[in-house]
Amino acid sequence: MPTEQSYHILVINPGSTSTKVALFQDEALLHKETLRYDAAELAPFPRIADQYAFRRDSVLQWLQGLEVKVSDLNAVVGRGGLFGPLESGTYRVNEAMLEEMRHPVSREHASNLGVLIAHEIAGRADAPAFTVDPVSVDEFPPVARLSGLAEIERKSLSHALNIKAVARRAAAAMGQCYPDLNLVVAHLGGGISVTAHRRGRMVDVNNALDAGPFSPERCGTLPLTDLIELCYSGRFEKPELKKHLIGRGGLVSHLGTNSALEVERRIAAGDQQTLLVAQAMAYNIAKEIGAMATVLQGDVDAIVITGGVAHWQDLLDWIEQRVSFIAPVMVYPGEVEMLALAQGALRVLQGQERAKDYVSRQAGG
Repeated sequence: MPTEQSYHILVINPGSTSTKVALFQDEALLHKETLRYDAAELAPFPRIADQYAFRRDSVLQWLQGLEVKVSDLNAVVGRGGLFGPLESGTYRVNEAMLEEMRHPVSREHASNLGVLIAHEIAGRADAPAFTVDPVSVDEFPPVARLSGLAEIERKSLSHALNIKAVARRAAAAMGQCYPDLNLVVAHLGGGISVTAHRRGRMVDVNNALDAGPFSPERCGTLPLTDLIELCYSGRFEKPELKKHLIGRGGLVSHLGTNSALEVERRIAAGDQQTLLVAQAMAYNIAKEIGAMATVLQGDVDAIVITGGVAHWQDLLDWIEQRVSFIAPVMVYPGEVEMLALAQGALRVLQGQERAKDYVSRQAGG
């Protein structure tokens, strides 16, 4: 049964050069900070995993500066890393999860440190540690997994945390519950995730790392034969080519910047090439939204747009001109990841849902 008890929840969200931290009392934000690290501070650590103790200590020092006792925490939530495929929900941090993040099978990412730090601080507080809706949330039906090559399976990688939180928010604004709706939700950030939601399950998504629309930093889907030629051109070693496609693609490739504000400035100054590139990005986003509408067989209650780039009004207008015939468009600029992490833990603490157990992919998950 839900309880009237108030809960203090610490949220930890590691990024490449910073760690976002926040302290909530239930859903009320008490304190937040972005702990930034310069290159010299991170230089001694050859691998992201080596930064663990350094980042943990920076979080503990932040709490100490607030005069918050670790023992006062009722839960600690870490941003989920690159786990194996898993259903949406709140997960209690367990040993299988910790082992994967200590020795990641796939690429390293700073978010892998989130559950590790949360687990240790929660242990000191004698409190539970959780993670919520990691990027590897996978609710695909079998038909969505097959690509055109038997050796390659389509993967579900997305901005799931913000997408799921905003989907719930949009449903509430419609006077509905998320599991009762069909939605297309697009997160527009440095990468772009366009997702189809059928009755509370995210049943399809472009892989936000390397498929779908091009974004401020990522190339999106490319013509295959031309990409093969680029791979064998001799211009790039494998790691450099990955950076070229994923970190230096999209707007960076065409315009030399990943800043929407800079792109808007150039367009306002009359730069026609910049206008063309920006409109092409909107065109590709709209096309992907249309594709996700077909996944839902045209039965779409709303199109929801979120993420940092959703502050760009001209881009939104260009997208809406192409997709508004499908369903009403709702816009929630920015992201609510810190609140979404706290809310996921709170739902468990208040007895609204049960924490799930993660099963490692090495163990058959």
